[in-house]
Amino acid sequence: MKYLLMTYGNQEKWNSLPADGWTEAIAQQDAFNARYRESGELIGAYGLGDAAVSRLVRRQEGLPAVSDGPYLETKEYMASFYLLDVDSEERALEIAADMPWADREPVELWPILHEAK
Repeated sequence: MKYLLMTYGNQEKWNSLPADGWTEAIAQQDAFNARYRESGELIGAYGLGDAAVSRLVRRQEGLPAVSDGPYLETKEYMASFYLLDVDSEERALEIAADMPWADREPVELWPILHEAK
């Protein structure tokens, strides 16, 4: 079974972390990633750029129309996502709860219904 884990954040949250805390935070995340890659349960882990550099793309008259965006209604935006391949929902929940920041911030868990071929 495949699952998507998502974490959220914002620039204010990142700025509140002391500069010397980043080394430990990154090491914890790297250890999490390595542990589940080695078990074969983590397919991929991806951190996203700041919302300020994201773009919205639409098609107008057959051509791409690109604008700044997204225009979020909230302070929080998706910060990273992880693809899991596990035996059960229970296992996916265990891994989500093991995320280094899960004691401070929630982790969303979404089942992946199908995979495009």
